[in-house]
Amino acid sequence: MCVLRPLKVVITNYPEGEEVLLDAPKHPKEDMGVRKLPFGRTLYIDRNDFEEVPPPKYFRLAPGKEVRLRNAYVIRCDEVIKDEEGNIVALHCSYDDKTLGKKPEGRKVKGVIHWVSAEKGVPCDVRLYDRLFDVENPDAAASADGKTFTDFINPESLVVVENAIAEPSLAEVDSQARFQFEREGYFILDPLESERRGHNVFNRTVTLKDSWDKISKK
Repeated sequence: MCVLRPLKVVITNYPEGEEVLLDAPKHPKEDMGVRKLPFGRTLYIDRNDFEEVPPPKYFRLAPGKEVRLRNAYVIRCDEVIKDEEGNIVALHCSYDDKTLGKKPEGRKVKGVIHWVSAEKGVPCDVRLYDRLFDVENPDAAASADGKTFTDFINPESLVVVENAIAEPSLAEVDSQARFQFEREGYFILDPLESERRGHNVFNRTVTLKDSWDKISKK
């Protein structure tokens, strides 16, 4: 798990200074063993997984709503913490200690989001590579519109995300190893950039869903 846009979560009913190691499978469908996830009072979730005013059928975290943390517990958002300018800087949540590996009693929780430990998470940079062009055939489009192929370069063909936070198992990884970051795509370590920057840099090689149709209709 890797949180690209960290949002701090404080679990107010979890004991301060206490940490537990949770088991998580290394692969969702194959028996490749388990990895350990440190769980404590302070976590990070992805900022995109919270909405203060959620739209209809929104199953992620929102004020007064519950969501399951992947391979962990169900939490509920109780309070939104903002700075003087009104920006959301943290969420105060409570957890149900009876929901580790179990469904909560008397209610349904549909959303599942990824997370990392705030104390043990590993800082990293993530490079999100996507299609170079925003049309399927840039030469044909250029001829038809009287433009050049450079007019159809996808401005989001590379998005660099700094200050992402990854789970501790990604602190030391083999340069040839491949990873699926939960809900983000498939990645490989960039050893040269990692050495130059002094922390891990991961390059996305494949997205989880083909976004070509969405891009081509912009």
